Amino acid sequence: MNLTLKVWRQKNAKDAGHFETFPVSDVSKDMSFLEMFDVLNERLINEGKEPIAFDHDCREGICGMCSMYINGRAHGPWDETTTCQLHMRAYNDGDTITVEPWRANAFPVIKDLTVDRRSFDRIIEAGGYISVNTGNAVDANAIPINKTDADAAFAAAACIGCGACVAACKNSSAMLFVSAKVSQLALLPQGQPERQERALNMVAQMDKEGFGSCTNTGACEAECPKGISLTNIARLNREFIGAGFGKED
Repeated sequence: MNLTLKVWRQKNAKDAGHFETFPVSDVSKDMSFLEMFDVLNERLINEGKEPIAFDHDCREGICGMCSMYINGRAHGPWDETTTCQLHMRAYNDGDTITVEPWRANAFPVIKDLTVDRRSFDRIIEAGGYISVNTGNAVDANAIPINKTDADAAFAAAACIGCGACVAACKNSSAMLFVSAKVSQLALLPQGQPERQERALNMVAQMDKEGFGSCTNTGACEAECPKGISLTNIARLNREFIGAGFGKED
């Protein structure tokens, strides 16, 4: 296939940035989207030009590093698919593809399509953990857990922290991400001792980072590559309100 790419180029967070057009020829339908970018970057390097900066790591849809806004959709046209798992058979010969970085104040652009998502790390540091003494691995069945709760916790834990929910949201809200991280622990016995302070601290850090408020439009769930449910946001709201009532002054 022969394609035309319109790619966002930006030197750093302070640069205004602009779109740059690149023709890409002989693209195989079996290529992943990132492999197509690899081919383009090799050509740019051979021509003595600056390659396009973009995030990637595992390329297996697990790590959450890939982060491209493709033709107006986070991660591209396929549902529940990361950019690295998107393949070029999703497009046709002659297509024009517009590629942008995540757009959010809390995700400043580092360069081109690469954004700084350390705000997510700081939210996790605020409460997305349990405090336990480590040692030998505990037997998997040592603590009986209701199957329904275990499945819900597992589904929430599938969140890879890519930030597509923030990019898709008109308010740049991180509620789906935070709610998934709160839910996966709130549903399990191991998460109970720090349950209240976890909800309060993580929401406070989310607000501090400058993410917007949730207005329940559902764009986050629709674009999430792991299909994280909006029910987690409802659970986070209950956790936050309940923690507020139970907090001692």
